[in-house]
Amino acid sequence: MATAWKTTIAAAALLLAGGAADARTSATRWIATWGSAQMIPEGENALPADATHAVTLRQVVRLSAGGGEIRVRFSNRFGTRPLPIGAAQVARAARPGTPRIEGGVALTFSGHADAVIPAGAEIYSDPVSLNLAPGADLAISLYLPEAPEPQTGHPGARATSFLLTGQHVADTDLPGARPTTRWYLIADVEVAAATNVGTVVAIGDSITDGYGVEPERNTRWTDVFAQRLRSEARTRGIGVVNAGIGGNRILLDGLGPNLMARFDRDVIARSGVRWAIVLEGINDLGTLTRDAPATPEQHRALVRQITAAYRQLAERAHAHGIKLIGGTVMPFGGNSYYHPAPELEAARQEINRFIRTSGTFDAVIDFDKVMRDPAQPDRLAPALDSGDHLHPSEAGYRKMGEAVPLGLFS
Repeated sequence: MATAWKTTIAAAALLLAGGAADARTSATRWIATWGSAQMIPEGENALPADATHAVTLRQVVRLSAGGGEIRVRFSNRFGTRPLPIGAAQVARAARPGTPRIEGGVALTFSGHADAVIPAGAEIYSDPVSLNLAPGADLAISLYLPEAPEPQTGHPGARATSFLLTGQHVADTDLPGARPTTRWYLIADVEVAAATNVGTVVAIGDSITDGYGVEPERNTRWTDVFAQRLRSEARTRGIGVVNAGIGGNRILLDGLGPNLMARFDRDVIARSGVRWAIVLEGINDLGTLTRDAPATPEQHRALVRQITAAYRQLAERAHAHGIKLIGGTVMPFGGNSYYHPAPELEAARQEINRFIRTSGTFDAVIDFDKVMRDPAQPDRLAPALDSGDHLHPSEAGYRKMGEAVPLGLFS
Protein backbone atom coordinates (compact mmCIF):
# COMPACT_ATOMS: atom_id res chain seq x y z
CA MET A 1 0.00 0.00 0.00
CA ALA A 2 2.85 2.39 0.89
CA THR A 3 4.49 1.70 -2.46
CA ALA A 4 1.25 2.46 -4.32
CA TRP A 5 0.83 5.69 -2.33
CA LYS A 6 4.37 6.78 -3.21
CA THR A 7 3.75 5.98 -6.87
CA THR A 8 0.58 8.11 -6.84
CA ILE A 9 2.44 11.04 -5.25
CA ALA A 10 5.25 10.75 -7.80
CA ALA A 11 2.77 10.69 -10.67
CA ALA A 12 1.00 13.75 -9.29
CA ALA A 13 4.34 15.55 -9.00
CA LEU A 14 5.10 14.77 -12.62
CA LEU A 15 1.71 16.08 -13.69
CA LEU A 16 2.26 19.27 -11.71
CA ALA A 17 5.71 19.71 -13.23
CA GLY A 18 4.29 19.14 -16.68
CA GLY A 19 1.54 21.66 -15.97
CA ALA A 20 4.11 24.26 -14.95
CA ALA A 21 6.07 23.68 -18.14
CA ASP A 22 2.89 23.95 -20.21
CA ALA A 23 2.04 27.22 -18.46
CA ARG A 24 5.46 28.62 -19.35
CA THR A 25 5.28 27.59 -22.98
CA SER A 26 1.73 28.86 -23.36
CA ALA A 27 2.93 32.36 -22.43
CA THR A 28 6.18 32.31 -24.40
CA ARG A 29 7.60 30.82 -27.56
CA TRP A 30 10.95 30.71 -29.32
CA ILE A 31 11.69 33.37 -31.91
CA ALA A 32 14.86 33.86 -33.94
CA THR A 33 16.70 36.99 -32.83
CA TRP A 34 19.72 36.48 -35.10
CA GLY A 35 20.43 34.19 -38.00
CA SER A 36 22.31 33.80 -41.26
CA ALA A 37 21.80 31.92 -44.51
CA GLN A 38 23.91 28.77 -44.71
CA MET A 39 26.03 27.85 -47.71
CA ILE A 40 29.33 26.11 -48.51
CA PRO A 41 32.27 28.44 -47.76
CA GLU A 42 34.73 27.77 -50.56
CA GLY A 43 38.25 28.95 -51.33
CA GLU A 44 39.37 31.76 -49.04
CA ASN A 45 35.99 31.62 -47.27
CA ALA A 46 36.66 28.14 -45.86
CA LEU A 47 38.43 27.50 -42.57
CA PRO A 48 42.21 27.55 -43.06
CA ALA A 49 43.66 24.07 -43.50
CA ASP A 50 45.60 24.35 -40.21
CA ALA A 51 42.44 25.36 -38.30
CA THR A 52 40.24 22.35 -38.99
CA HIS A 53 41.41 20.14 -36.10
CA ALA A 54 41.26 20.79 -32.35
CA VAL A 55 40.36 24.46 -32.71
CA THR A 56 38.28 26.94 -30.72
CA LEU A 57 36.09 29.19 -32.83
CA ARG A 58 34.64 32.32 -31.17
CA GLN A 59 32.05 34.19 -33.22
CA VAL A 60 30.24 37.41 -32.35
CA VAL A 61 26.69 38.16 -33.51
CA ARG A 62 24.42 41.12 -32.82
CA LEU A 63 20.97 40.17 -31.58
CA SER A 64 17.82 42.07 -32.48
CA ALA A 65 15.26 41.18 -29.77
CA GLY A 66 16.46 40.58 -26.22
CA GLY A 67 15.50 37.97 -23.67
CA GLY A 68 16.46 36.04 -20.57
CA GLU A 69 16.55 32.54 -22.05
CA ILE A 70 18.32 31.60 -25.27
CA ARG A 71 19.29 28.64 -27.39
CA VAL A 72 21.57 28.29 -30.43
CA ARG A 73 21.01 26.28 -33.62
CA PHE A 74 24.17 24.76 -35.09
CA SER A 75 24.33 23.60 -38.69
CA ASN A 76 26.10 20.85 -40.60
CA ARG A 77 23.72 21.36 -43.52
CA PHE A 78 26.35 20.93 -46.25
CA GLY A 79 28.65 18.55 -44.40
CA THR A 80 29.00 15.06 -45.83
CA ARG A 81 30.06 13.42 -42.59
CA PRO A 82 29.11 13.84 -38.91
CA LEU A 83 30.35 16.98 -37.16
CA PRO A 84 31.51 16.56 -33.54
CA ILE A 85 31.19 19.50 -31.14
CA GLY A 86 33.53 19.06 -28.19
CA ALA A 87 32.26 21.98 -26.10
CA ALA A 88 30.32 25.22 -26.52
CA GLN A 89 29.62 28.39 -24.58
CA VAL A 90 27.74 31.67 -24.95
CA ALA A 91 28.76 34.95 -23.34
CA ARG A 92 28.37 38.67 -23.73
CA ALA A 93 30.99 40.11 -26.06
CA ALA A 94 33.06 42.61 -24.12
CA ARG A 95 33.83 44.59 -27.27
CA PRO A 96 33.04 43.49 -30.83
CA GLY A 97 36.18 43.17 -32.92
CA THR A 98 38.01 41.52 -30.00
CA PRO A 99 37.69 37.99 -28.57
CA ARG A 100 37.11 39.21 -24.99
CA ILE A 101 33.93 37.98 -23.27
CA GLU A 102 32.00 38.57 -20.05
CA GLY A 103 29.86 36.19 -18.02
CA GLY A 104 29.96 32.95 -20.00
CA VAL A 105 27.43 30.12 -19.74
CA ALA A 106 28.25 26.60 -20.97
CA LEU A 107 25.93 25.11 -23.58
CA THR A 108 24.73 21.54 -23.35
CA PHE A 109 23.00 19.21 -25.79
CA SER A 110 20.36 16.94 -24.23
CA GLY A 111 22.23 17.50 -20.97
CA HIS A 112 25.67 16.63 -22.35
CA ALA A 113 28.62 18.96 -22.92
CA ASP A 114 29.37 17.52 -26.35
CA ALA A 115 27.33 16.51 -29.38
CA VAL A 116 27.56 15.11 -32.89
CA ILE A 117 25.59 16.70 -35.74
CA PRO A 118 24.78 14.19 -38.51
CA ALA A 119 25.69 15.05 -42.08
CA GLY A 120 23.12 17.44 -43.56
CA ALA A 121 21.49 18.07 -40.18
CA GLU A 122 21.12 20.86 -37.62
CA ILE A 123 20.70 20.70 -33.84
CA TYR A 124 19.64 23.01 -31.02
CA SER A 125 21.55 23.52 -27.82
CA ASP A 126 19.62 23.19 -24.58
CA PRO A 127 18.13 26.50 -23.39
CA VAL A 128 20.25 28.54 -20.98
CA SER A 129 19.47 31.56 -18.83
CA LEU A 130 21.36 34.67 -19.91
CA ASN A 131 19.88 38.15 -19.75
CA LEU A 132 20.52 39.93 -23.02
CA ALA A 133 19.26 43.38 -23.93
CA PRO A 134 17.86 44.12 -27.40
CA GLY A 135 20.80 44.81 -29.69
CA ALA A 136 23.28 42.95 -27.46
CA ASP A 137 26.45 41.41 -28.92
CA LEU A 138 26.69 37.70 -28.16
CA ALA A 139 29.87 35.61 -28.40
CA ILE A 140 29.39 31.95 -29.33
CA SER A 141 32.43 29.77 -28.66
CA LEU A 142 32.83 26.28 -30.13
CA TYR A 143 35.51 23.67 -29.69
CA LEU A 144 35.79 21.55 -32.82
CA PRO A 145 37.80 18.34 -32.50
CA GLU A 146 37.50 18.03 -36.27
CA ALA A 147 35.76 20.33 -38.77
CA PRO A 148 33.84 18.76 -41.66
CA GLU A 149 34.65 18.99 -45.34
CA PRO A 150 32.81 20.64 -46.94
CA GLN A 151 31.97 23.09 -44.21
CA THR A 152 28.75 24.98 -43.59
CA GLY A 153 28.76 28.70 -42.88
CA HIS A 154 28.20 32.24 -44.07
CA PRO A 155 31.06 34.24 -45.62
CA GLY A 156 29.41 37.66 -45.37
CA ALA A 157 29.59 38.05 -41.60
CA ARG A 158 30.62 41.74 -41.56
CA ALA A 159 31.91 40.82 -38.09
CA THR A 160 35.21 39.49 -36.75
CA SER A 161 35.46 35.90 -35.51
CA PHE A 162 38.52 34.29 -33.89
CA LEU A 163 40.33 30.95 -34.26
CA LEU A 164 42.73 29.46 -31.71
CA THR A 165 44.21 25.96 -31.50
CA GLY A 166 43.08 23.97 -28.46
CA GLN A 167 40.04 23.97 -26.17
CA HIS A 168 39.46 27.56 -24.97
CA VAL A 169 35.68 28.06 -25.06
CA ALA A 170 35.54 29.34 -21.46
CA ASP A 171 38.62 31.58 -21.65
CA THR A 172 37.90 35.27 -21.06
CA ASP A 173 40.33 36.23 -23.81
CA LEU A 174 42.09 34.42 -26.66
CA PRO A 175 45.63 35.84 -26.93
CA GLY A 176 47.18 35.01 -30.28
CA ALA A 177 43.85 34.08 -31.90
CA ARG A 178 43.60 34.44 -35.66
CA PRO A 179 40.84 36.83 -36.86
CA THR A 180 38.49 36.04 -39.73
CA THR A 181 35.43 37.84 -41.08
CA ARG A 182 33.36 34.68 -41.59
CA TRP A 183 30.75 32.73 -39.64
CA TYR A 184 30.82 28.94 -39.45
CA LEU A 185 28.28 26.36 -38.29
CA ILE A 186 25.93 28.82 -36.54
CA ALA A 187 22.46 29.21 -38.06
CA ASP A 188 20.30 30.92 -35.42
CA VAL A 189 20.14 32.37 -31.95
CA GLU A 190 16.65 32.19 -30.45
CA VAL A 191 15.10 33.83 -27.40
CA ALA A 192 12.03 32.90 -25.40
CA ALA A 193 9.58 35.69 -26.18
CA ALA A 194 5.96 36.62 -25.66
CA THR A 195 3.55 34.85 -27.98
CA ASN A 196 2.30 38.12 -29.48
CA VAL A 197 5.65 38.95 -31.11
CA GLY A 198 7.59 37.25 -33.87
CA THR A 199 10.48 37.47 -36.30
CA VAL A 200 11.00 39.22 -39.63
CA VAL A 201 13.29 37.45 -42.11
CA ALA A 202 14.88 39.63 -44.78
CA ILE A 203 15.89 37.32 -47.61
CA GLY A 204 17.85 38.53 -50.60
CA ASP A 205 21.22 38.96 -52.28
CA SER A 206 24.36 41.01 -51.56
CA ILE A 207 22.31 44.19 -51.04
CA THR A 208 20.61 42.52 -48.07
CA ASP A 209 23.80 40.72 -47.02
CA GLY A 210 25.42 44.15 -46.74
CA TYR A 211 28.14 44.15 -49.39
CA GLY A 212 30.60 46.93 -48.60
CA VAL A 213 29.78 47.22 -44.89
CA GLU A 214 32.94 47.07 -42.78
CA PRO A 215 33.22 44.58 -39.87
CA GLU A 216 31.56 45.70 -36.62
CA ARG A 217 29.83 48.66 -38.32
CA ASN A 218 26.40 46.97 -38.28
CA THR A 219 25.06 49.39 -40.90
CA ARG A 220 23.29 46.99 -43.27
CA TRP A 221 19.75 48.09 -44.07
CA THR A 222 18.49 45.27 -41.88
CA ASP A 223 20.59 46.59 -38.97
CA VAL A 224 19.02 50.04 -39.38
CA PHE A 225 15.56 48.46 -39.58
CA ALA A 226 16.19 46.36 -36.44
CA GLN A 227 17.44 49.41 -34.56
CA ARG A 228 14.25 51.28 -35.48
CA LEU A 229 12.13 48.36 -34.23
CA ARG A 230 14.00 48.43 -30.91
CA SER A 231 13.37 52.15 -30.52
CA GLU A 232 9.58 51.68 -30.42
CA ALA A 233 7.93 50.06 -27.40
CA ARG A 234 5.30 48.33 -29.54
CA THR A 235 7.90 46.63 -31.78
CA ARG A 236 10.84 46.19 -29.39
CA GLY A 237 10.31 42.45 -28.98
CA ILE A 238 10.38 41.65 -32.71
CA GLY A 239 13.36 39.70 -34.03
CA VAL A 240 15.12 40.40 -37.33
CA VAL A 241 17.09 37.82 -39.29
CA ASN A 242 19.28 38.71 -42.27
CA ALA A 243 19.15 35.83 -44.76
CA GLY A 244 21.00 37.58 -47.57
CA ILE A 245 23.60 35.80 -49.72
CA GLY A 246 25.96 37.69 -52.00
CA GLY A 247 25.33 36.91 -55.66
CA ASN A 248 22.10 35.06 -54.90
CA ARG A 249 19.49 34.52 -57.58
CA ILE A 250 15.85 33.54 -57.48
CA LEU A 251 16.00 30.87 -60.17
CA LEU A 252 19.57 29.55 -60.45
CA ASP A 253 22.32 28.69 -57.99
CA GLY A 254 25.24 31.08 -57.72
CA LEU A 255 27.48 31.56 -54.70
CA GLY A 256 24.73 29.89 -52.67
CA PRO A 257 21.52 27.93 -53.25
CA ASN A 258 18.88 29.74 -55.31
CA LEU A 259 16.07 31.49 -53.47
CA MET A 260 13.41 28.97 -54.49
CA ALA A 261 15.54 26.14 -53.10
CA ARG A 262 16.40 27.81 -49.81
CA PHE A 263 13.18 29.65 -48.95
CA ASP A 264 11.74 26.88 -46.78
CA ARG A 265 14.95 26.49 -44.78
CA ASP A 266 15.82 30.17 -44.45
CA VAL A 267 12.30 31.50 -43.82
CA ILE A 268 9.62 28.93 -43.04
CA ALA A 269 11.70 26.62 -40.84
CA ARG A 270 12.87 29.41 -38.54
CA SER A 271 11.19 29.78 -35.17
CA GLY A 272 8.53 32.44 -34.72
CA VAL A 273 8.64 33.89 -38.25
CA ARG A 274 5.58 36.05 -38.98
CA TRP A 275 6.88 38.21 -41.84
CA ALA A 276 9.40 37.87 -44.67
CA ILE A 277 10.79 40.67 -46.84
CA VAL A 278 11.94 39.49 -50.28
CA LEU A 279 14.38 41.72 -52.16
CA GLU A 280 15.83 39.69 -54.98
CA GLY A 281 15.98 39.54 -58.77
CA ILE A 282 18.77 41.94 -59.67
CA ASN A 283 21.28 39.11 -60.23
CA ASP A 284 18.81 37.11 -62.33
CA LEU A 285 18.42 40.18 -64.53
CA GLY A 286 22.11 41.06 -64.64
CA THR A 287 23.41 37.61 -65.54
CA LEU A 288 20.98 37.39 -68.46
CA THR A 289 23.08 39.84 -70.47
CA ARG A 290 26.38 39.80 -68.57
CA ASP A 291 28.25 37.72 -71.14
CA ALA A 292 26.19 38.21 -74.30
CA PRO A 293 23.09 40.06 -75.50
CA ALA A 294 19.72 38.39 -74.91
CA THR A 295 16.83 38.14 -77.33
CA PRO A 296 13.44 39.76 -76.65
CA GLU A 297 12.06 36.25 -76.09
CA GLN A 298 14.70 35.60 -73.40
CA HIS A 299 13.83 38.87 -71.65
CA ARG A 300 10.13 37.99 -71.67
CA ALA A 301 10.81 34.46 -70.44
CA LEU A 302 12.90 35.72 -67.53
CA VAL A 303 10.22 38.19 -66.43
CA ARG A 304 7.62 35.43 -66.60
CA GLN A 305 9.77 33.02 -64.58
CA ILE A 306 10.63 35.59 -61.88
CA THR A 307 7.04 36.71 -61.40
CA ALA A 308 5.88 33.09 -61.29
CA ALA A 309 8.51 32.43 -58.61
CA TYR A 310 7.20 35.36 -56.55
CA ARG A 311 3.74 33.77 -56.66
CA GLN A 312 5.15 30.44 -55.52
CA LEU A 313 7.00 32.05 -52.62
CA ALA A 314 3.82 33.84 -51.54
CA GLU A 315 1.84 30.59 -51.63
CA ARG A 316 4.44 28.83 -49.50
CA ALA A 317 4.67 31.67 -47.01
CA HIS A 318 0.90 32.01 -46.67
CA ALA A 319 0.51 28.26 -46.14
CA HIS A 320 2.51 28.74 -42.93
CA GLY A 321 0.83 31.93 -41.77
CA ILE A 322 3.73 34.16 -42.86
CA LYS A 323 3.10 37.52 -44.52
CA LEU A 324 5.28 38.10 -47.56
CA ILE A 325 6.46 41.66 -48.23
CA GLY A 326 7.92 42.45 -51.64
CA GLY A 327 10.81 44.83 -52.17
CA THR A 328 11.06 46.43 -55.61
CA VAL A 329 14.26 45.75 -57.54
CA MET A 330 16.57 48.77 -57.36
CA PRO A 331 18.21 50.36 -60.42
CA PHE A 332 21.68 49.31 -61.55
CA GLY A 333 22.24 51.41 -64.67
CA GLY A 334 25.92 52.14 -65.24
CA ASN A 335 27.15 48.96 -63.55
CA SER A 336 30.19 47.73 -65.46
CA TYR A 337 29.77 44.07 -64.46
CA TYR A 338 26.19 43.69 -65.69
CA HIS A 339 26.20 46.69 -68.12
CA PRO A 340 22.38 46.77 -68.41
CA ALA A 341 20.91 47.94 -71.70
CA PRO A 342 17.46 49.53 -72.23
CA GLU A 343 15.88 46.10 -72.79
CA LEU A 344 17.06 44.92 -69.37
CA GLU A 345 15.82 48.12 -67.75
CA ALA A 346 12.42 47.52 -69.35
CA ALA A 347 12.38 44.01 -67.84
CA ARG A 348 13.21 45.46 -64.40
CA GLN A 349 10.38 47.95 -64.74
CA GLU A 350 7.97 45.16 -65.67
CA ILE A 351 9.00 43.10 -62.65
CA ASN A 352 8.56 46.10 -60.36
CA ARG A 353 5.14 46.77 -61.85
CA PHE A 354 4.19 43.21 -60.93
CA ILE A 355 5.49 43.63 -57.37
CA ARG A 356 3.55 46.87 -56.89
CA THR A 357 0.24 45.98 -58.52
CA SER A 358 -0.33 42.22 -58.78
CA GLY A 359 -1.57 41.73 -55.23
CA THR A 360 0.81 38.80 -54.79
CA PHE A 361 2.47 40.41 -51.76
CA ASP A 362 0.85 41.37 -48.48
CA ALA A 363 2.70 44.69 -48.63
CA VAL A 364 5.34 46.38 -50.79
CA ILE A 365 8.46 48.35 -49.82
CA ASP A 366 9.34 50.50 -52.80
CA PHE A 367 13.13 50.48 -52.53
CA ASP A 368 13.36 51.45 -56.20
CA LYS A 369 11.45 54.68 -55.62
CA VAL A 370 13.47 55.55 -52.52
CA MET A 371 16.91 54.83 -54.00
CA ARG A 372 16.75 55.93 -57.64
CA ASP A 373 18.13 59.14 -59.07
CA PRO A 374 15.13 61.34 -60.05
CA ALA A 375 17.16 62.71 -62.96
CA GLN A 376 18.16 59.21 -64.17
CA PRO A 377 15.65 56.68 -62.83
CA ASP A 378 17.64 53.72 -64.15
CA ARG A 379 20.48 54.60 -61.75
CA LEU A 380 20.97 54.85 -58.00
CA ALA A 381 21.01 58.38 -56.62
CA PRO A 382 24.69 59.47 -56.45
CA ALA A 383 24.60 60.09 -52.69
CA LEU A 384 23.22 56.58 -52.10
CA ASP A 385 25.56 54.76 -54.50
CA SER A 386 28.70 52.98 -53.27
CA GLY A 387 30.32 53.79 -56.59
CA ASP A 388 29.72 50.53 -58.46
CA HIS A 389 26.18 51.59 -59.45
CA LEU A 390 24.76 48.41 -57.92
CA HIS A 391 25.36 48.35 -54.17
CA PRO A 392 24.28 51.16 -51.85
CA SER A 393 26.70 53.28 -49.87
CA GLU A 394 26.40 53.36 -46.09
CA ALA A 395 24.04 56.31 -46.52
CA GLY A 396 22.09 54.23 -49.03
CA TYR A 397 21.72 51.30 -46.63
CA ARG A 398 20.48 53.73 -43.99
CA LYS A 399 17.95 55.13 -46.44
CA MET A 400 16.72 51.61 -47.16
CA GLY A 401 16.39 50.72 -43.47
CA GLU A 402 14.47 53.92 -42.84
CA ALA A 403 12.10 53.15 -45.74
CA VAL A 404 10.62 50.06 -44.07
CA PRO A 405 7.25 51.05 -42.51
CA LEU A 406 7.20 49.91 -38.88
CA GLY A 407 3.41 49.84 -39.01
CA LEU A 408 3.60 46.62 -41.00
CA PHE A 409 4.84 44.82 -37.88
CA SER A 410 2.59 46.16 -35.13
